[in-house]
Amino acid sequence: MSKRIEEVSEEMPAAATSIREIILENFMSYEYARIPLREGLNLIVGPNGAGKSSILLAISVALGQVYTERSRKLSDLIRRGKEIARVSLVFDNRPVEGKRPIPYSKSETFMLSRYLRKDGSYWFEADYREIDKSEVVRLLREFGMNPDNLLIIMHQGMIEELGAVSSQQRLKMVEEAVGFHEYRERILRAEEELKGLTSEETSLSQLVDNANQALEYWKQIYDRYLEKKKLLEHAGLLGKELLWSKEAKLSKSLQSVEDRLTGKAKSLEDLRDQQRRGQEESEKENEELLNREVELRKLYYSLVRAEKERSRDEATRDAAKRSSEELQGLLKAIDDLNLTYSVKSTRRPKELLEYLLEKGGREAEEAGRRKTELDREVSSLQPEITRVEENVRRSIETYISLRVKFEVLAYRIKVTESEIRELERSAKDYRDELEALRPDLEKAGARFSTQRQPYEVSEELKLVSAQLQKMQDIPEEAEKIYNDYTGNIEELRVKLQTLQENRKLLLAELEVRKKVWKEAITRLLETVNPDYQSILASTDATGFIRLEEGGGIEEAGIELFVGFRGTAPTTLDPFTQSGGERSVALMAFILSLQTRIVSPMRAMDEFDIHMDPKNREAMFKMILSHIRGRQGSQYLVITPSILTVFDKTAHVITVQAVHGATEVSELRAK
Repeated sequence: MSKRIEEVSEEMPAAATSIREIILENFMSYEYARIPLREGLNLIVGPNGAGKSSILLAISVALGQVYTERSRKLSDLIRRGKEIARVSLVFDNRPVEGKRPIPYSKSETFMLSRYLRKDGSYWFEADYREIDKSEVVRLLREFGMNPDNLLIIMHQGMIEELGAVSSQQRLKMVEEAVGFHEYRERILRAEEELKGLTSEETSLSQLVDNANQALEYWKQIYDRYLEKKKLLEHAGLLGKELLWSKEAKLSKSLQSVEDRLTGKAKSLEDLRDQQRRGQEESEKENEELLNREVELRKLYYSLVRAEKERSRDEATRDAAKRSSEELQGLLKAIDDLNLTYSVKSTRRPKELLEYLLEKGGREAEEAGRRKTELDREVSSLQPEITRVEENVRRSIETYISLRVKFEVLAYRIKVTESEIRELERSAKDYRDELEALRPDLEKAGARFSTQRQPYEVSEELKLVSAQLQKMQDIPEEAEKIYNDYTGNIEELRVKLQTLQENRKLLLAELEVRKKVWKEAITRLLETVNPDYQSILASTDATGFIRLEEGGGIEEAGIELFVGFRGTAPTTLDPFTQSGGERSVALMAFILSLQTRIVSPMRAMDEFDIHMDPKNREAMFKMILSHIRGRQGSQYLVITPSILTVFDKTAHVITVQAVHGATEVSELRAK
């Protein structure tokens, strides 16, 4: 049993990382901010309304939360007057024991960004490569991060939400946070498989019963074959019926083939029409591709020309600057000559130099102006080139798609033509068979109306003939049917027995899995209960955590019990304890789980809003004691309160509003 517990523990994600920096651009009150984070405790402090909670909100948005506690639309999170916002999380991707947390990125850092537009559209980027949300979810799952789990990310005011969730939902949160959720899913899948096996067993049992009834029926037919005698007249009628039933079957088959031929001919015509239209679309798309390639070459030529002219103007400006410096040196020398010569003898060269200096300045200014214009031209050409390149790529994809469609249609035409030839051969065969049957039909006389198939009449005819000749052998077809049913019943019985054994094995395995799951959860609670009680004791409270088993894994839950100031512990609910007392109990619960939570990052926003100063100070002490020195974990705590307890190892970030925008700074330890 202990081995299976270890298997549960091994489900915890192996990858470990931390957020090194948060970059906010036009997000809520932030115009542009870079917020550095460290491993261990990160404290974000500042006055109410300064933008502290927006930081945690930005992390959740970047991690894929669609609904936020401040807005139902992501576009409302864009800074007023801006069209687009970006939130970027820079993860530490340095190798840990020779392996990078994000193996497909070879960089020391990994940037996950989310863009929000006013029109309501949004997208994700990983290291500037666009990805879909499923890839974000998969990446976070490897880290054990779920932004919707309150035990990992708790926004402002959500401490009450955690207290209001059901015990079953609380257990699921804990399982996900500590890495046990996949084992729960395996149990649920096993239960679903067990239901399927039970249903299949019921159906198979019913099938065996039906097969037994059918076998009994065919045995009675077999007995009657031995008893029937002297049916010569009936044998003649059966012979006539057999001929006309064959004719009816052949005629019906011929009509079916002819109907199919008509349908195939129409399908062939449609396919050829589609192929013709596809050829025209392909040629048109190829022409469009050539035009876009010409447009792209023109843009490249314009970019090269602008770059050359910009380099030339930059060289002109530098030359003018050097000439200006040389002329200024000459002017200084002329001024020095004024000390020994008369002003009249040096005035004309000085005026000439001043004229040249002024002219050089104008040339440098003109070159700078042209360079600025060329810079703007280069900047405008680059996105245009990107756009045209994307159009070329799309045209190529469209052209290839059209060509593939053309070839598929050609193949379908070939197959349809082959099917038509095969149907034509079948129709000819049916006509030949009908023609060969015609002399026997003329001898048989008037048409014999029958609804039976030829094989049915033939079976009865063989039986009657055998009985008339007093043959004791069972007709081959009757024996085959009887033996087939006998064999099928035996196969069904073996299959039913195997199914019953598999169901018993799965049921036993499911019970073992449930026992392992229960033992794992029990051990988890045995681990966190002492911490929970110790934290409560620091606030003059008592309590414990208990697993409520219920009727099955879906009914199981985690109940929190707490009592304050000497009262007996009772179930935590919104009606018994005050808001501050619930906050204390829930914080004690969260802190007691910290050693088992697999997510490398956890965050809490204003958890202490309902606490009195004494409990707030006690909770901060507990936070520091549970986080201090813990390797590989990152904590983000947001509070507007004045810090009365401090740890020099904590990374403190201050947030304040300045002229309508939020600014962030680090508090450096002295």
